[in-house]
Amino acid sequence: MLAPAGGNTLEVIARPGADQPESCARDDPPLQRDGDGQLGPRWAGGRPRRITIDDESLIIETAKKRPAQVGAPFGHWSLWKLRRWLGECRDRPAVIVISKEQLRQILDRHEVSFQRTKTWKEPDDPDKEAKLDRIEEVIMNFPGRTFASDEFGPLATHPVGGCCWAKVRKPQRNRANYHKTCGVRQFHACYSIGDDTMWGVVRNRKGTDNSLAAIKSCRAARPDGETIYVTLDNLSAHKAKKISRWCEKNSVELCFTPTYSSWANPIECHLGPLRDFVLNNSDHPNHRVLTCRLHAYLRWRNTHDAGPAMRERLRKERARCDPSVVGGGDRPATAAPAAAAA
Repeated sequence: MLAPAGGNTLEVIARPGADQPESCARDDPPLQRDGDGQLGPRWAGGRPRRITIDDESLIIETAKKRPAQVGAPFGHWSLWKLRRWLGECRDRPAVIVISKEQLRQILDRHEVSFQRTKTWKEPDDPDKEAKLDRIEEVIMNFPGRTFASDEFGPLATHPVGGCCWAKVRKPQRNRANYHKTCGVRQFHACYSIGDDTMWGVVRNRKGTDNSLAAIKSCRAARPDGETIYVTLDNLSAHKAKKISRWCEKNSVELCFTPTYSSWANPIECHLGPLRDFVLNNSDHPNHRVLTCRLHAYLRWRNTHDAGPAMRERLRKERARCDPSVVGGGDRPATAAPAAAAA
């Protein structure tokens, strides 16, 4: 087969074996006709594609819908159920025959994955925009005089699962707990926007007096008598007349978040790390120990600069309040106000 590729004639090819030129041409006419073109592999092209682009679009559209929307009696799709459903002719001119692995690859290629559902509520507050604008205004114009407060809880003393670094298949263990006799507590947290410091007090319950005490601690952090701004959610205790009267006398403006918009409170993005690093993967024997560890974490947090990931998280939370906000800088390493010790 290499002889014709070199450009040799039939006479030259036939000479070594004493064959007749006609027999060489008869034995391999394509080789004589096409020359070295016959030396390459002959691909048949493979099996025709069975899943078209339209089929892929239908697969993705169906997978992202709730099964009840297409008449399936399921709460969610599995790969097996979705494959069977696509393979049955239901108001379509043709069925989609596909393997479970190919179905998984198509979903992965279109970035469709199996996730947990989340609750969501649309704010129905008629003053939503005005409240968000006011919160953003005081944060941008008066950061050194702006605070945020919220209740963090319930705090319980039973073992809480979490994550840890450990040897493969040898994770840390938490004891089993079937009797919860210590009750729950609420942490009334306060956050200073300008200093980026956080403090608070653990109370037995929520209430007007405890909420007022948190606002007073914010006022004590700026005892110069000038107006301060405190962002709160819509807990009924926050709107008590007792709190309103005190705030009017002490130059405190309360900025309430819209309903179902707790994310607008700047303190919310700091409560997540508090839960992650104090409560998760813990086994506090009583509330006294839990409170001591909670305050120990806050002391550590207030004396260490936030990492790049935390600053990025803060910027994203701010952007949810106002997409035009893209700034945000490093926070200074300052201690908590003296009022926090109380």
